Amino acid sequence: MDFALDAHTEERRASMLEFMETHVYPAEQVFHDQLAELEDQWAWDSAPVMREIRAEARRRGLWNLFQPGEGGGGLSNVQYATLAEISGRSIHLAPAAMNCAAPDTGNMEVLHMFGTPEQKERWLEPLLDGRIRSAFAMTEPDVASSDATNVELSIVRDGDDYVINGRKWWITGAMNPNCAIFIVMGKTDPSADRHRQQSMILVERDTPGLEVVRAMHVLGYDDHEHGGHAELRFTDVRVPAANLIAEEGDGFAIAQARLGPGRIHHCMRSVGVAERAVSMMCERAETRVAFGKPLSEQGVIRDWIAESRVRLEQLRLLCLKAAWLMDTHGNKAAHTEIQAIKIATPVTVEWILDKAIQTHGAGGLSQDFPLANMIAGIRTLRFADGPDEVHKNALARAELRRQAEARRS
Repeated sequence: MDFALDAHTEERRASMLEFMETHVYPAEQVFHDQLAELEDQWAWDSAPVMREIRAEARRRGLWNLFQPGEGGGGLSNVQYATLAEISGRSIHLAPAAMNCAAPDTGNMEVLHMFGTPEQKERWLEPLLDGRIRSAFAMTEPDVASSDATNVELSIVRDGDDYVINGRKWWITGAMNPNCAIFIVMGKTDPSADRHRQQSMILVERDTPGLEVVRAMHVLGYDDHEHGGHAELRFTDVRVPAANLIAEEGDGFAIAQARLGPGRIHHCMRSVGVAERAVSMMCERAETRVAFGKPLSEQGVIRDWIAESRVRLEQLRLLCLKAAWLMDTHGNKAAHTEIQAIKIATPVTVEWILDKAIQTHGAGGLSQDFPLANMIAGIRTLRFADGPDEVHKNALARAELRRQAEARRS
């Protein structure tokens, strides 16, 4: 078992660490200030400093690293995990600067795997080039969307078109006016087998009948640095039949293919969030004095730091194992490990962030440090791409089956 990075990844890692120090970290406050001055605060990719660091990322070859094939970084999941973790240390800036931010990454993977040549030319190429943004519309307000077969939005064939009616919410990135295309999941045949009722279709932003109703807030944050989260309404939205992705009834399978890699990408970046939090916690503990000695000499603080390091290392190893299985045995073989990392990541990183906030005192709750924003974002991962309980149920079911088979043999 070899834990060392290969030479190619080590070279990329060194370049990325320098990129973070010289371009990303110094731009964090500038980016925040420029967003506040934009005519449309949701258009984060229009901020001048974002354009500057995106150009630098492309110059360094730190662009589309998540994409293994043509137009991407040509990296394995294990190689990408190392770099995605580093980008997570500046979660609002670095992934977007490298064109590796959700939901665009997952949407590009869907188009890469299932899109027609025409769909790829029209939508995938400008996404890979960073000229447009996109959104993925699956979750709905009127049903329990943790069960994706519950989606009710209707997609009805009418001649050479499909007509779409329904509601969606928590659609990440949809408030950004540069979000030009939506991948929308709905039902084309409610009478079909439970997992063959759903389809996915491409809907352009300016299509008549598509309404962005409002922005959703996450624990008080509007998340405009990511293009927000929106509620959408579709009223007799008519799109060409050529906008259907793959075939009718393929929607559920496409969603599963999209969400697997998406889940591990979230986890990779979240490890970086936790690493930044530990660094901040140590710095704060060494520079603040209470009751006559630095916080770093208080037993309870040392316990938090030690526990954080242990939990973080465990999390990283589980993430890397899942990535390795995806590389060597395929996404399906890594299903259990992907579920495990999706379960473990939010609660582990949330615990570390909580201790970092506590070490910072009341300042940890304020806008003067990124910790409060980080914990709000990490808390959403207990819902994003499936809630904890769904993954735990599936993981337990698989474990019971595995144990039963072991007893029989």
